[in-house]
Amino acid sequence: MDSELIDWTVCVATRSALGPNFVRILGYFREDGTESVAKIEDAMRVKDPASMVLAAHKLKGEALQLGALRLGLTAEQIEMTARACVEHHDTPEEVIELVVGLQALFDETLAILEEEASPLVQQRNPLGSGRRLG
Repeated sequence: MDSELIDWTVCVATRSALGPNFVRILGYFREDGTESVAKIEDAMRVKDPASMVLAAHKLKGEALQLGALRLGLTAEQIEMTARACVEHHDTPEEVIELVVGLQALFDETLAILEEEASPLVQQRNPLGSGRRLG
């Protein structure tokens, strides 16, 4: 259910603040997020938590700014675990399930956000969101 993936209060506020630039920012999120997920997966494959930290941090920040709550919190958990692994000279196996599910979570989240940015959704609700808050 998308209400578990998206914090609509944050999403609507960001969309309102960005106005017509929301779609462009969403495009950057698609590009950056795709790159970050790939870097996290690659770092997991070679057991390199240091490389995982930066990519997870970037994904977390961008996701949370758009209201992509579950994606942001998942990226944060990967980031924090990877940071601890760097400090303890350990490998990040404990987040393997999160990393394995990250691409699907990113894709599902992005699809919801892109639907929200659709001009058809904007026509249905000229106040800026196809979602009902509350």
